[in-house]
Amino acid sequence: MFLIDTNRQGQVVTDAIVNQSIDNYLVNDLQLPGHGLMMYVNRPAVIVGINQNVTAEVDFHYLAKHDVQLVRRTSGGGAVYHDERNLIFEHIVNGDPQDGSKFGDYTVFAAPVLKALAAMGVANLAISQKSNLVVNDRKFSGMTMFKNGEGYAAGGTIMYDLNVDAARQALIPAPKRSHRGVASNRVPITNLRQYLAPEYQNLDIQAFKTALLCHIFEVDRLDEVETYHLTEHDWAVIDQRLAEKYNTDAWNFGANPGFRDYQRLTLPTGQLHVNFTKRQDQLRAVALFGTVGTPDALHDIAEQLTGQPTTVAAIQAVLQQPEVLAILGAAAVAPLTEILTKKA
Repeated sequence: MFLIDTNRQGQVVTDAIVNQSIDNYLVNDLQLPGHGLMMYVNRPAVIVGINQNVTAEVDFHYLAKHDVQLVRRTSGGGAVYHDERNLIFEHIVNGDPQDGSKFGDYTVFAAPVLKALAAMGVANLAISQKSNLVVNDRKFSGMTMFKNGEGYAAGGTIMYDLNVDAARQALIPAPKRSHRGVASNRVPITNLRQYLAPEYQNLDIQAFKTALLCHIFEVDRLDEVETYHLTEHDWAVIDQRLAEKYNTDAWNFGANPGFRDYQRLTLPTGQLHVNFTKRQDQLRAVALFGTVGTPDALHDIAEQLTGQPTTVAAIQAVLQQPEVLAILGAAAVAPLTEILTKKA
């Protein structure tokens, strides 16, 4: 196993959208042969699975107020909150690594992390529900995988000292979720800091990352580890993939199950995201979400729009109702009408 350095020109990258796209580049484009490991830190972000509906997972008002990124990954799994006191690790495998690693086997990828944490003083570590890493039966890491050809990525979180209160506010509680898409399974979580040996309990996140990696690779210093450093060419391709897909609202906000189209509107009342499916001149499915109004109010408006013919008269008959104008504002009528009636 070798280490993959994700710094850019010697600078730590904490943009969650950028970090989330690196694994896709490594698997889909670069395809380094063998078994690599990367570890990084994100600024506050909610990461949702590829098959999840963001309207059922996140509180958009909280995200906007606290400048929390929303990021959709290309693997499955549930929604998780990241911040600067949380590590993300990812194994990148291309071809035959000749070390027993295989797609779908979370145990082999969890083992180096669990062994290292045990050496750092954490007791009662285990794997639960196939892909959760737990200490004293409380989750500190959720793992997921995605595959492309002979390459795949397998990774998860390591909660060192995550802001658990922020995580709870950013993510919608389970009973409120009733949308199409894979729902997250909320389970009791805990930070690792309190379980570590005293010498590891008061580190900054980068120092903890270094200590953990040294234990994983069983070295005293990281410069003793075989390392691949991302090149300028690598970053040029990553930037291109970001511009094409991973850094777009259509991917992070709009790629929700059950909808074909997506648009975003910036209104005087806030940000409005519009998911919809049109078929045979009729709106077959509509979802409105964002920081305009409340989720329940936007859901009621979307329900009224669903089933309407895609004509200006029909759409505006809904949007110009006093109770709808009170939520969306008059400035929403024209652009939203255009979005929902425009011919493909």
